[in-house]
Amino acid sequence: MDPTSFRMFRHIVVALIYFMGIVVVIFSIPSLRNLSIALFTGAGIAGIVIGFAAQNTLSNIIAGISLAIFQPFRVGDRLNIMNEYGKVTDLNLRHTVIITWDNRRLIIPNSVISNEAIINWTIEDPAVIWPIDIGISYDADIDQARRIMIEEARKHPNVMPPQKVQYSVVKPSLIKSETLRMGFIDPPVLHPVDPDFRERGEVKVNVVELGESAVNLRMNVWFKDRSIAYSSGCEIREAIKKRFDKEGIEIPYPYRTIVYKNDLEKEKKATGKLSHTEGDKINTP
Repeated sequence: MDPTSFRMFRHIVVALIYFMGIVVVIFSIPSLRNLSIALFTGAGIAGIVIGFAAQNTLSNIIAGISLAIFQPFRVGDRLNIMNEYGKVTDLNLRHTVIITWDNRRLIIPNSVISNEAIINWTIEDPAVIWPIDIGISYDADIDQARRIMIEEARKHPNVMPPQKVQYSVVKPSLIKSETLRMGFIDPPVLHPVDPDFRERGEVKVNVVELGESAVNLRMNVWFKDRSIAYSSGCEIREAIKKRFDKEGIEIPYPYRTIVYKNDLEKEKKATGKLSHTEGDKINTP
């Protein structure tokens, strides 16, 4: 049984043990048994009130069981949810626990998480394409910049080499046929890769925008999973910056021209018209 199903099964068993223990204690003591019978006999209105109060709890329990069965994510998966990124560390009857990249614990009720859109970076195929954006000046050689970016990406040990992948090794969910055939042992299985993403490892650099002050390039790099993509991307970006500095490729920043009104008026009085420069100009970043 996979960790997600096991954790949910364990929580259900513990809850049932507590419930059965309370029932046994109540019916073992005559005074408590009589009291409980009296309470249940006259608990019509109270039961309705308690039922309304327990709606959220019941919805969380039902949502938790549904998440454990259908498994849009599993314990250990890395997710983007509610503008947060993190790894699932626990799934119980009430809530899901996610540890974020900065070591915070998000405790999200199951009824909430079941209604949220989720990006699962791990399920079925953990490999990711990671974009790295860099701007170069309009005077720079685009082909030279592209060559440098590809070379620096290829030097990084975490970048996937060119390869053709037919299958990815994954853990099946509880209701998948592979799991049922194996008797819930949860062995790794081969999952067919989407045909559009079988060619992997190619590093591509494209011009994505002609900005106000820069030609913006985007390099798409393959990594084996999301957990190493961010830090590796930062290291590659730093290596590209150093290489650009060494080979004289400028990474520009925007300039603004400030024209002082007093200077324009003085020049207009002196010349009777504005010069082509429209007064004294100061370039500031």
